[in-house]
Amino acid sequence: MRIAIQGEAGSYSHQAALRMVPGCSIQPCARSVEVFDCLDRGSVRAAIIPIENSLAGSVAEHLDLLLARKVFIQRELRLRIVHNLIAARGVRTRDLRRVFSHPVALEQCRNFFRRHRHVQPVPFYDTAGSVKHVIEGGTGDAAAIAGREAARVYQGKILAQGLEDDKRNFTRFFLLRRRRHILPGANKTSLAFVVKNVPGALHRALGAFASNGIDLARIESRPIPGRPWQYSFFADILRGDDEVARRALEGLQQVAARVKILGIYPAA
Repeated sequence: MRIAIQGEAGSYSHQAALRMVPGCSIQPCARSVEVFDCLDRGSVRAAIIPIENSLAGSVAEHLDLLLARKVFIQRELRLRIVHNLIAARGVRTRDLRRVFSHPVALEQCRNFFRRHRHVQPVPFYDTAGSVKHVIEGGTGDAAAIAGREAARVYQGKILAQGLEDDKRNFTRFFLLRRRRHILPGANKTSLAFVVKNVPGALHRALGAFASNGIDLARIESRPIPGRPWQYSFFADILRGDDEVARRALEGLQQVAARVKILGIYPAA
């Protein structure tokens, strides 16, 4: 199976893809939207995206793309993230002035930059790509933050390990397919909804789950483009495709202007 990911070989998305679909081939993409485009065109059978990190929070662009595109979440994975400081051989930590990585990875390593105030964090499109960039660039004052696999792939030297602010650092990944297919044992549902502009609408929307005894694992809001100060709500409920969940969704639809099921899958 060919799978699209955002990033280069050795990235965390690459590792997640091999964990979720062993033996798959990888289609690397420079931008997130290209991952969804590949899936839309049918040039890949599936895609892997990171959706949230336990330190840095959600990947906002991916929430927006899930809502805008016709895709279905089939599986989730929680991957332990260990960040390493990686540079070309011969470069020393005291020589560094710039450190490249994906913005979400940089957010997970704030304490490193507080301790090294002379080092500038530089956003890059991908963690593994940032390692490739500093190794091929050959500059003596730059390093990258990425996983150990990226250091191996691009023959970089690990100057420091465990840069993440908290060792309980996990990123949650989704496996996306174009068509709805629910795997056996699916017991979790991701959805998005927009409530009607009436008093108490959000309270009533959440009440549709509470009255049916359904736990919400997560809820957050995102602005609706072109409609200032109006929001879509993204939620995960701990229920699969069963009668209780369908009854709750029927209640939600009575107070929502829009409801979209993003995926039904086994909880990681």
